Amino acid sequence: MLAVDSFSGLAGLALAAAVGWAGLLGWRGGFWRCDEVLDPDTGDLPQGLLPPVVAVIPARDEAEVLGETLPSLLTQNYPGLLHIVLVDDRSGDGTGTLAEELARAYGREDRLTVVSGETLLPGWSGKLWAIEQGLRRGEALEPEYWLLTDADICHHPDNLAALVQKAQQEKRDLVSLMVRLRCRDAWEVLLIPAFVFFFQKLYPFRWVNDPSDSTAAAAGGCILVRRTALDRAGGIADIRDCLIDDCALAAQVKRTGANLWLGLTRRTRSLRSYTGLTEIWKMVARTAFTQLDYSPALLVLTVAAMALLYLVPPIAFLAGWLTASPLLVTLGGAGWLAMAVAYWPTLRFYELPPWLAPALPAIAALYTAITVDSAWRHWLGEGGSWKGRVYPNARRRD
Repeated sequence: MLAVDSFSGLAGLALAAAVGWAGLLGWRGGFWRCDEVLDPDTGDLPQGLLPPVVAVIPARDEAEVLGETLPSLLTQNYPGLLHIVLVDDRSGDGTGTLAEELARAYGREDRLTVVSGETLLPGWSGKLWAIEQGLRRGEALEPEYWLLTDADICHHPDNLAALVQKAQQEKRDLVSLMVRLRCRDAWEVLLIPAFVFFFQKLYPFRWVNDPSDSTAAAAGGCILVRRTALDRAGGIADIRDCLIDDCALAAQVKRTGANLWLGLTRRTRSLRSYTGLTEIWKMVARTAFTQLDYSPALLVLTVAAMALLYLVPPIAFLAGWLTASPLLVTLGGAGWLAMAVAYWPTLRFYELPPWLAPALPAIAALYTAITVDSAWRHWLGEGGSWKGRVYPNARRRD
C-alpha cells in the first residue's frame, strides 16, 4: 500500500511540475526566448548630434580589468558630449592613478575626471555612495542622461549611441543591458547562463518593458537613465541602503510613470571572472536571501517550488524508467523536456551546446543550496559581503 501511495504521490507531483512548466512557457512573458536584445549596428545609428551624457563608474580595486574596460568608454563613437566620472572607492591597487594614466595614453584627458572616494557614510552601500559622489561631480555638466556602469564592463564602441537612440526613439527614461557575462571556465559554463535564465524568469523582460505592467528591473552593469527621471524618483539617496540596487533603482523610476527597457546584448561584456564554484557561490549568496526579503517563509516556498519544478521531473522520469511505469516516464519526461526547451535559447545565446540543457535540474539544485546558504549567512550576520564590506541589514526595496 505504501509503495502504491508513493507511486501515486510522485505521479501527482510530476503532473504538477509539467503543468507548471507549461504555464511558465506560455504565460510568463516569454522570458525564456532571449529575444529582447540590443546589439549596436553602426549603420543604424543616428548621424546627428546626441545629447550630453555623463558616465559614472564606481571603482574599488579594479586595476586588473581597468586597462581594457576604461578605454572602451574613453573611445566611444558618440556624437555628443561624453564625460566619465570614475570614483575611486578607496582602492588599494592604484585604480585611480591607472585611470588617469589611461586617459593620457589615449589622449582623452578631457573625457575623464577621477574622484577620490570619501569615507563611507552610515546607511549607504559602498557602490551607491560612490555613485552618489559621481553624480554630484557630474551635475555641473548638466547631462541629459547618466550612464551608470561598472568598472569591469567592456563597452562596444557604439554601445552608448545605441542606448541613447533606444531611449529617444522609444521614449524610454531608463534603458539597461544585461551585458554578456564571462563564460569560459567549467563552472562559469555550468552556472553563469543559468544565472541569466533565472533572472529573466524572475523579471520577464517583456513585462519590464511594458509601461502598463508594474514589473521593474535593471542590470547594474549598464544603465542609461534620464537625469530628470532620476531626480523625479528621488535620486540615488532614496535607495542608499539597497543591496539589489539595480532593480531597486528600476522600481523607483518606474513608480513615477517612467518607461523602462531591459534587454540582453552580445557585444558589451563583463570581464569579471568567476574561476571556481566558490567565487560564483559567493556572488549569488550575496543577494539571494535579500531577493526573498529575508523571509523564512519565502525561503521555504522557494525551496519547495524549485524542488517541484526542477527536481521532481527527472526523479519521476528515472523512477518510471526503473519501474517500467509509462505514466511516470511520460509525466517526468514532459517536465524535463519542457525545462530543457526553456533553457536552450539561453545556451544558444551564449554559444553553448544543447546537451547542457538537460543538466538544468542539477544546476537548479546548486542554486537552491546557494540560496539556503545565503539565508544562513544572513542569520550569522555575514550577509551581503562584497569587496571587504558586509551589509547584513541591506534592503531589497523593489
